[in-house]
Amino acid sequence: MAGRLEGKRAIIVGAGQTPGETLGNGRAMALLFAREGAEVLCVDRVGERAEETAAMIAEEGGRAFARQADIVRESDCVGVIAAAMERWGGFDIVVNNVGIGGGDAPAHRAEEAAFDRILSVNLTGMWLMTRAALGVMREQGAGAIVNISSLAAVAGGIQIAYEVSKAGVNRLTTSVAQANARHGVRCNAIMPGLMDTPMAVAGIASARGESQEAVRERRNAQVPLGGKMGTAWDTAYAALFLASDEAKFITGAILPVDGGMGVRIG
Repeated sequence: MAGRLEGKRAIIVGAGQTPGETLGNGRAMALLFAREGAEVLCVDRVGERAEETAAMIAEEGGRAFARQADIVRESDCVGVIAAAMERWGGFDIVVNNVGIGGGDAPAHRAEEAAFDRILSVNLTGMWLMTRAALGVMREQGAGAIVNISSLAAVAGGIQIAYEVSKAGVNRLTTSVAQANARHGVRCNAIMPGLMDTPMAVAGIASARGESQEAVRERRNAQVPLGGKMGTAWDTAYAALFLASDEAKFITGAILPVDGGMGVRIG
């Protein structure tokens, strides 16, 4: 049986990952999309990490190539699209898997520099990449965009910049969906909850001076479904569905992948 993305061409932004014991969302999506038949352009701010993901795909017999890009720079976003066009002559899927934290705080303590930096990457960068892709997708009359948001978009209170940036991603998604539906372009978002990824677990452990196991134990206890965090594969399979033709009548959706945390929060 053919893969769910057979013949598709996918750009995955954030396809590398920070070093860690587990798999990150971007790398999991790149591997899964390739396994399902897509050729993948792996994009990351750190070129070596994108190359690592592309090499992993090649080792499995898939098709991929890599490109270094920092999406806060418009010229880098345009360059990613140009590379895809040169290789493929078009593309079908763009996954915007971008998100940073660090230096964040509640509103009364947050510093302007951290606020600006986080919004620049998480929201402005995602918009720049989306804008660069839309010209081609609208001309083609088809395309699927999947944005990675976060449950923090609707819950939290302790990371003002991250929460505002991800709330902005949700509205970016619905706005793009509304404006481009008549051109055959779909745009949806995923809101992961607590995930066992290197950026989340290792990052928190390092920032707080805790062991990764202590962080995992505390985060697991917060998840209603099975008392255990999700993994990058949970995000990847949700993205696979939204990117595939199985979701051809879905646009403007914000899909929680959170083990029931959003339901509990209300």
